[in-house]
Amino acid sequence: MEKTFLGIDTSNYTTSAALCGKVNFNGKKLLPVEEGKIGLRQSEAVFHHVKQLPSIVEEAFKVLGNEKISAIGVSDRPRSNKESYMPCFLAGEGAASMLSSALNVPLYKFSHQQGHVAAALYSCGRMDLLKREFLAFHISGGTTEALMVAPDSDKLPVCTAVAASLDLKAGQAIDRVGVLLGMPFPAGKYVDELASKSTAEFKIRPSMINSNFSLSGVQNRCEAMIEAGTPKEDVAKFVIMSIIKSIDGCLEELLNDYGKDTPIVFSGGVSSNSLMRKYMTEKYGALFTEPQYSSDNAYGTAVLAAVKSGELL
Repeated sequence: MEKTFLGIDTSNYTTSAALCGKVNFNGKKLLPVEEGKIGLRQSEAVFHHVKQLPSIVEEAFKVLGNEKISAIGVSDRPRSNKESYMPCFLAGEGAASMLSSALNVPLYKFSHQQGHVAAALYSCGRMDLLKREFLAFHISGGTTEALMVAPDSDKLPVCTAVAASLDLKAGQAIDRVGVLLGMPFPAGKYVDELASKSTAEFKIRPSMINSNFSLSGVQNRCEAMIEAGTPKEDVAKFVIMSIIKSIDGCLEELLNDYGKDTPIVFSGGVSSNSLMRKYMTEKYGALFTEPQYSSDNAYGTAVLAAVKSGELL
Protein backbone atom coordinates (compact mmCIF):
# COMPACT_ATOMS: atom_id res chain seq x y z
CA MET A 1 0.00 0.00 0.00
CA GLU A 2 1.14 3.52 -0.82
CA LYS A 3 -0.98 5.08 1.93
CA THR A 4 -0.97 4.72 5.71
CA PHE A 5 -3.98 4.16 7.95
CA LEU A 6 -4.34 4.69 11.70
CA GLY A 7 -6.26 2.28 13.92
CA ILE A 8 -7.35 2.75 17.54
CA ASP A 9 -8.83 0.18 19.91
CA THR A 10 -9.60 0.56 23.62
CA SER A 11 -10.82 -2.86 24.69
CA ASN A 12 -11.47 -4.13 28.19
CA TYR A 13 -7.82 -4.90 28.96
CA THR A 14 -5.62 -3.28 26.30
CA THR A 15 -5.03 0.25 25.03
CA SER A 16 -3.75 0.20 21.45
CA ALA A 17 -2.99 2.27 18.36
CA ALA A 18 -1.59 0.98 15.08
CA LEU A 19 -0.41 2.06 11.64
CA CYS A 20 -0.99 -0.09 8.57
CA GLY A 21 0.21 0.44 5.00
CA LYS A 22 3.30 2.31 3.88
CA VAL A 23 4.24 2.73 7.56
CA ASN A 24 3.54 -0.07 10.05
CA PHE A 25 3.32 0.11 13.83
CA ASN A 26 1.49 -1.92 16.47
CA GLY A 27 1.56 -0.25 19.88
CA LYS A 28 -0.37 -1.52 22.86
CA LYS A 29 -0.34 -1.49 26.63
CA LEU A 30 -2.25 -3.69 29.07
CA LEU A 31 -4.51 -1.99 31.57
CA PRO A 32 -3.13 -2.40 35.11
CA VAL A 33 -4.95 -4.95 37.28
CA GLU A 34 -4.18 -5.28 40.99
CA GLU A 35 -2.45 -8.50 42.04
CA GLY A 36 -4.94 -11.24 42.88
CA LYS A 37 -7.82 -9.61 41.01
CA ILE A 38 -9.36 -11.10 37.87
CA GLY A 39 -10.74 -8.03 36.16
CA LEU A 40 -11.57 -4.32 36.08
CA ARG A 41 -14.74 -2.31 36.40
CA GLN A 42 -15.65 -0.38 33.25
CA SER A 43 -15.06 2.94 35.02
CA GLU A 44 -11.52 1.80 35.85
CA ALA A 45 -10.93 0.66 32.26
CA VAL A 46 -12.06 4.01 30.82
CA PHE A 47 -9.84 5.89 33.29
CA HIS A 48 -6.75 3.88 32.36
CA HIS A 49 -7.42 4.21 28.61
CA VAL A 50 -7.66 7.98 28.93
CA LYS A 51 -4.27 7.97 30.70
CA GLN A 52 -2.52 5.49 28.38
CA LEU A 53 -3.79 6.26 24.88
CA PRO A 54 -2.07 9.66 24.34
CA SER A 55 1.45 8.22 24.79
CA ILE A 56 0.75 5.30 22.43
CA VAL A 57 -0.68 7.62 19.75
CA GLU A 58 2.32 9.93 20.23
CA GLU A 59 4.64 6.98 19.64
CA ALA A 60 2.70 6.08 16.48
CA PHE A 61 3.13 9.59 15.09
CA LYS A 62 6.87 9.49 15.81
CA VAL A 63 7.07 6.31 13.73
CA LEU A 64 4.89 7.93 11.05
CA GLY A 65 7.43 10.72 10.54
CA ASN A 66 6.64 12.87 7.52
CA GLU A 67 4.08 10.47 6.06
CA LYS A 68 0.39 11.33 6.22
CA ILE A 69 -2.60 9.48 7.63
CA SER A 70 -5.19 8.76 4.92
CA ALA A 71 -8.02 7.56 7.17
CA ILE A 72 -8.67 6.39 10.72
CA GLY A 73 -10.40 3.21 11.86
CA VAL A 74 -11.66 2.76 15.42
CA SER A 75 -13.56 0.07 17.31
CA ASP A 76 -16.63 1.62 18.95
CA ARG A 77 -18.38 -1.52 20.27
CA PRO A 78 -17.65 -5.19 21.02
CA ARG A 79 -19.80 -6.69 18.23
CA SER A 80 -21.60 -5.33 15.19
CA ASN A 81 -25.17 -5.73 16.44
CA LYS A 82 -26.97 -2.56 17.54
CA GLU A 83 -27.30 -3.65 21.17
CA SER A 84 -23.57 -4.21 21.58
CA TYR A 85 -22.04 -1.64 23.92
CA MET A 86 -19.15 -1.31 26.36
CA PRO A 87 -18.07 2.03 27.88
CA CYS A 88 -14.34 1.37 27.50
CA PHE A 89 -14.61 1.86 23.71
CA LEU A 90 -15.75 5.46 24.23
CA ALA A 91 -12.16 6.44 25.09
CA GLY A 92 -10.85 5.32 21.71
CA GLU A 93 -13.85 6.58 19.78
CA GLY A 94 -13.48 10.07 21.26
CA ALA A 95 -9.77 10.24 20.51
CA ALA A 96 -10.28 8.99 16.95
CA SER A 97 -13.01 11.57 16.35
CA MET A 98 -10.74 14.41 17.47
CA LEU A 99 -7.84 13.18 15.34
CA SER A 100 -10.13 12.80 12.32
CA SER A 101 -11.24 16.42 12.66
CA ALA A 102 -7.74 17.73 13.31
CA LEU A 103 -6.21 15.86 10.36
CA ASN A 104 -9.26 16.32 8.10
CA VAL A 105 -9.36 12.62 7.18
CA PRO A 106 -12.26 10.13 7.13
CA LEU A 107 -13.18 8.22 10.28
CA TYR A 108 -14.57 4.70 9.99
CA LYS A 109 -16.10 2.82 12.91
CA PHE A 110 -15.99 -0.95 13.28
CA SER A 111 -16.65 -3.51 15.95
CA HIS A 112 -13.85 -4.90 18.08
CA GLN A 113 -14.73 -8.35 16.72
CA GLN A 114 -14.36 -7.20 13.10
CA GLY A 115 -10.93 -5.85 14.03
CA HIS A 116 -9.85 -9.23 15.40
CA VAL A 117 -10.94 -11.02 12.23
CA ALA A 118 -9.21 -8.47 9.98
CA ALA A 119 -5.96 -8.66 11.97
CA ALA A 120 -6.04 -12.44 11.66
CA LEU A 121 -6.56 -12.41 7.90
CA TYR A 122 -3.95 -9.71 7.26
CA SER A 123 -1.29 -11.27 9.48
CA CYS A 124 -1.58 -14.70 7.86
CA GLY A 125 -1.78 -13.31 4.33
CA ARG A 126 -5.36 -14.36 3.60
CA MET A 127 -7.22 -11.13 2.94
CA ASP A 128 -8.67 -12.93 -0.08
CA LEU A 129 -11.07 -14.69 2.29
CA LEU A 130 -13.00 -11.42 2.61
CA LYS A 131 -14.40 -12.24 -0.82
CA ARG A 132 -16.19 -15.39 0.44
CA GLU A 133 -17.74 -17.04 3.47
CA PHE A 134 -15.57 -18.66 6.13
CA LEU A 135 -15.68 -19.72 9.77
CA ALA A 136 -13.83 -17.62 12.33
CA PHE A 137 -13.32 -18.26 16.03
CA HIS A 138 -13.00 -15.27 18.33
CA ILE A 139 -11.60 -16.67 21.56
CA SER A 140 -10.69 -14.27 24.35
CA GLY A 141 -11.47 -13.29 27.92
CA GLY A 142 -14.75 -11.64 26.97
CA THR A 143 -15.82 -13.71 23.97
CA THR A 144 -15.76 -17.34 22.91
CA GLU A 145 -17.73 -17.56 19.68
CA ALA A 146 -17.74 -19.30 16.33
CA LEU A 147 -18.64 -16.84 13.58
CA MET A 148 -19.83 -17.27 10.04
CA VAL A 149 -18.13 -14.39 8.25
CA ALA A 150 -19.33 -13.04 4.92
CA PRO A 151 -18.39 -9.86 3.00
CA ASP A 152 -20.75 -6.90 2.70
CA SER A 153 -20.87 -4.63 -0.36
CA ASP A 154 -17.63 -2.94 0.76
CA LYS A 155 -15.93 -6.32 1.37
CA LEU A 156 -15.99 -5.66 5.12
CA PRO A 157 -16.52 -8.73 7.31
CA VAL A 158 -20.06 -9.32 8.56
CA CYS A 159 -19.76 -11.61 11.58
CA THR A 160 -22.71 -13.77 12.60
CA ALA A 161 -22.38 -15.94 15.71
CA VAL A 162 -23.29 -19.56 14.95
CA ALA A 163 -22.01 -21.20 18.16
CA ALA A 164 -20.54 -20.14 21.50
CA SER A 165 -19.66 -21.01 25.06
CA LEU A 166 -22.92 -20.85 26.98
CA ASP A 167 -21.32 -19.68 30.22
CA LEU A 168 -17.66 -19.14 31.07
CA LYS A 169 -15.48 -17.77 28.27
CA ALA A 170 -12.23 -19.52 27.36
CA GLY A 171 -10.04 -16.62 28.48
CA GLN A 172 -11.97 -16.34 31.75
CA ALA A 173 -11.39 -20.01 32.51
CA ILE A 174 -7.67 -19.71 31.79
CA ASP A 175 -7.28 -16.49 33.77
CA ARG A 176 -9.18 -17.78 36.80
CA VAL A 177 -7.24 -21.03 36.92
CA GLY A 178 -3.99 -19.13 36.35
CA VAL A 179 -4.68 -16.81 39.29
CA LEU A 180 -5.50 -19.85 41.46
CA LEU A 181 -2.10 -21.22 40.46
CA GLY A 182 -0.44 -17.98 41.62
CA MET A 183 0.03 -16.31 38.23
CA PRO A 184 -0.55 -12.62 37.41
CA PHE A 185 -3.65 -11.50 35.51
CA PRO A 186 -4.08 -11.89 32.56
CA ALA A 187 -2.59 -15.36 32.89
CA GLY A 188 -2.74 -16.74 29.33
CA LYS A 189 0.95 -16.80 28.43
CA TYR A 190 1.93 -18.13 31.86
CA VAL A 191 -0.61 -20.98 31.68
CA ASP A 192 0.63 -21.78 28.17
CA GLU A 193 4.25 -21.97 29.33
CA LEU A 194 3.34 -24.13 32.33
CA ALA A 195 1.11 -26.47 30.32
CA SER A 196 3.95 -27.14 27.86
CA LYS A 197 5.90 -28.80 30.70
CA SER A 198 3.18 -31.38 31.37
CA THR A 199 3.29 -34.91 29.97
CA ALA A 200 -0.10 -35.83 31.43
CA GLU A 201 -2.83 -37.23 29.18
CA PHE A 202 -6.52 -36.64 29.88
CA LYS A 203 -9.72 -38.24 28.64
CA ILE A 204 -11.91 -35.18 28.22
CA ARG A 205 -15.56 -35.28 27.28
CA PRO A 206 -16.72 -31.75 26.53
CA SER A 207 -20.13 -30.57 27.67
CA MET A 208 -21.91 -29.97 24.35
CA ILE A 209 -25.41 -28.77 23.43
CA ASN A 210 -25.51 -29.12 19.64
CA SER A 211 -22.59 -26.97 18.48
CA ASN A 212 -22.55 -24.88 21.67
CA PHE A 213 -20.59 -25.86 24.77
CA SER A 214 -20.17 -25.17 28.48
CA LEU A 215 -16.89 -24.39 30.24
CA SER A 216 -18.05 -23.69 33.81
CA GLY A 217 -17.36 -27.28 34.87
CA VAL A 218 -13.75 -26.93 33.72
CA GLN A 219 -13.00 -24.32 36.39
CA ASN A 220 -14.67 -26.50 39.06
CA ARG A 221 -12.61 -29.51 38.01
CA CYS A 222 -9.37 -27.48 38.10
CA GLU A 223 -10.18 -26.18 41.58
CA ALA A 224 -10.64 -29.78 42.75
CA MET A 225 -7.35 -30.81 41.12
CA ILE A 226 -5.50 -27.99 42.89
CA GLU A 227 -7.02 -28.94 46.25
CA ALA A 228 -5.97 -32.56 45.65
CA GLY A 229 -2.36 -31.51 45.09
CA THR A 230 -2.21 -32.15 41.34
CA PRO A 231 1.01 -30.75 39.83
CA LYS A 232 0.49 -27.21 38.58
CA GLU A 233 1.64 -28.00 35.07
CA ASP A 234 -0.98 -30.76 34.79
CA VAL A 235 -3.75 -28.42 35.95
CA ALA A 236 -2.60 -25.87 33.37
CA LYS A 237 -2.65 -28.47 30.61
CA PHE A 238 -6.08 -29.73 31.68
CA VAL A 239 -7.74 -26.32 31.39
CA ILE A 240 -6.20 -25.76 27.95
CA MET A 241 -7.07 -29.22 26.63
CA SER A 242 -10.62 -28.90 27.95
CA ILE A 243 -11.08 -25.72 25.92
CA ILE A 244 -9.48 -27.30 22.86
CA LYS A 245 -11.75 -30.35 23.05
CA SER A 246 -14.83 -28.14 23.44
CA ILE A 247 -13.91 -26.10 20.35
CA ASP A 248 -13.08 -29.32 18.52
CA GLY A 249 -16.56 -30.67 19.24
CA CYS A 250 -18.05 -27.36 18.10
CA LEU A 251 -16.06 -27.43 14.87
CA GLU A 252 -17.09 -30.98 14.01
CA GLU A 253 -20.75 -29.99 14.26
CA LEU A 254 -20.31 -26.78 12.26
CA LEU A 255 -18.35 -28.41 9.44
CA ASN A 256 -21.16 -30.94 9.06
CA ASP A 257 -23.47 -27.97 8.47
CA TYR A 258 -21.24 -25.71 6.37
CA GLY A 259 -19.01 -28.19 4.56
CA LYS A 260 -15.67 -29.80 5.32
CA ASP A 261 -13.81 -27.46 2.95
CA THR A 262 -14.92 -24.27 4.76
CA PRO A 263 -11.83 -22.20 5.70
CA ILE A 264 -11.29 -21.85 9.46
CA VAL A 265 -9.62 -18.80 11.02
CA PHE A 266 -8.71 -18.35 14.70
CA SER A 267 -8.42 -14.92 16.33
CA GLY A 268 -8.42 -13.48 19.86
CA GLY A 269 -5.90 -13.73 22.67
CA VAL A 270 -6.51 -17.39 23.51
CA SER A 271 -5.73 -18.38 19.92
CA SER A 272 -2.06 -17.61 20.60
CA ASN A 273 -1.93 -20.71 22.83
CA SER A 274 0.67 -23.12 21.45
CA LEU A 275 -1.29 -26.32 22.22
CA MET A 276 -4.40 -24.99 20.50
CA ARG A 277 -2.45 -23.81 17.48
CA LYS A 278 -0.78 -27.21 17.06
CA TYR A 279 -4.00 -29.20 17.51
CA MET A 280 -6.18 -27.14 15.17
CA THR A 281 -3.60 -26.75 12.40
CA GLU A 282 -2.80 -30.47 12.38
CA LYS A 283 -6.44 -31.62 12.44
CA TYR A 284 -8.15 -28.91 10.37
CA GLY A 285 -5.46 -26.91 8.62
CA ALA A 286 -6.84 -23.89 10.47
CA LEU A 287 -5.35 -20.43 9.98
CA PHE A 288 -4.06 -18.57 13.04
CA THR A 289 -3.28 -14.94 13.73
CA GLU A 290 0.38 -14.21 14.32
CA PRO A 291 0.85 -14.00 18.13
CA GLN A 292 1.45 -10.23 18.19
CA TYR A 293 -1.92 -9.72 16.46
CA SER A 294 -3.94 -12.33 18.37
CA SER A 295 -4.47 -10.43 21.61
CA ASP A 296 -6.47 -7.21 21.61
CA ASN A 297 -4.84 -4.66 19.30
CA ALA A 298 -5.72 -1.85 16.91
CA TYR A 299 -4.07 -3.26 13.80
CA GLY A 300 -7.29 -4.81 12.51
CA THR A 301 -9.14 -1.49 12.64
CA ALA A 302 -6.33 0.11 10.62
CA VAL A 303 -6.60 -2.74 8.08
CA LEU A 304 -10.37 -2.24 7.84
CA ALA A 305 -9.90 1.49 7.29
CA ALA A 306 -7.68 0.59 4.33
CA VAL A 307 -10.33 -1.81 2.98
CA LYS A 308 -13.07 0.82 3.43
CA SER A 309 -10.89 3.34 1.59
CA GLY A 310 -10.42 0.96 -1.34
CA GLU A 311 -6.68 0.43 -0.74
CA LEU A 312 -7.03 -3.28 0.03
CA LEU A 313 -9.05 -5.74 -2.07
